[in-house]
Amino acid sequence: VQILLKLWRNGFSLDDGELRSYSDPTNAQFLESVKRGEIPVELQRIVHGGQVNLDMEDHQEQEYVKPRLRFKAFSGEGQKLGSLTPEIVSTPSSPEEEEKSILNAPVLIDDSMPATKIQIRLADGSRLIQRFNQTHRIKDIRDFIIQSRPAFATTDFVLVTTFPNRELTDESLTLQEADVLNTVILQQFK
Repeated sequence: VQILLKLWRNGFSLDDGELRSYSDPTNAQFLESVKRGEIPVELQRIVHGGQVNLDMEDHQEQEYVKPRLRFKAFSGEGQKLGSLTPEIVSTPSSPEEEEKSILNAPVLIDDSMPATKIQIRLADGSRLIQRFNQTHRIKDIRDFIIQSRPAFATTDFVLVTTFPNRELTDESLTLQEADVLNTVILQQFK
């Protein structure tokens, strides 16, 4: 352990710590140990029998001035607490898998009409990506979820947009009327 002992006119300090008065008996005992070439008991406790390298600086012609604390930028990590959207647990591992889920989809697309791609994040953490015509209805998204995951057929769920969150209650609206073109839609259990 490297320790710097600075001697001042009115006391001493260790490693830019607080000023320690010469008149305090504990501090006087500390300095006597250093003068004898021994490791002070206080430092022995800190290093637990390890090696101590004690450097000394003589500033006895100066009064002790408390050192300014150096700015140290935060170097840790931040953690996000909570989330408005569920965490994606399973995602396609490649663009080929994503295309496969689109190609195997049970939705009929009219290629002569404008289309959109919708990502659906399911309540179980998985996601589906599907092309729809802009004239498809919100109900078609619900039907697509049930066809893709038959287990949800008996589950009561709602469809919700991401930011800003709003529940898609009128399932007769087209995707264009509902303003959900090229968006993410969340499935949430009631």
